[in-house]
Amino acid sequence: MDDIKKNESKIEMVAEDLFNYAIDRRDVVNIIAPLPELLDSRRATLEHELQILKIISIGWSLSFYLNDSPLKSELTARFWESIHEFSRNLSQTTELLIHQNIDFFQTVRERFDQYLGEMKKNTDAPEPAVVIGPVFAGICGDAEDVHGVMAGSRMFINTVGEVKAYLQEARLR
Repeated sequence: MDDIKKNESKIEMVAEDLFNYAIDRRDVVNIIAPLPELLDSRRATLEHELQILKIISIGWSLSFYLNDSPLKSELTARFWESIHEFSRNLSQTTELLIHQNIDFFQTVRERFDQYLGEMKKNTDAPEPAVVIGPVFAGICGDAEDVHGVMAGSRMFINTVGEVKAYLQEARLR
């Protein structure tokens, strides 16, 4: 019984930590900061899409690194439930401000499917970031934009590395 409570408590803590990491904007700011001056609308798009990519990268990392773990289902479910609840609140707030219905979680889901679909098409890529970068840049409006490609690749690589290190430290991997 104590082992079950410990696992439950650990899963809860890890899911909460990963959720907090997912919505933390410091990585986004650090990736955007060195980019050349951009139009405000372009910068806003990059920031928005980087945040979505960060969330997706965490979810992908959980599935990848916990593939054989009995904790995978419970942890990924809790993480995505937290993201769903956050998205619902964000969507409601946005609707109140701009009087337009926006389903943020649906956007995350669609982006996840886009990235995953491209990774499945490019199984010969040396690593996922090689695929993610151009897809990210394309979502932002220009698949050829080197700054967009690098920003997306960097977010993916950094996030996956952070999640891997965290899971190892938490002794889940």
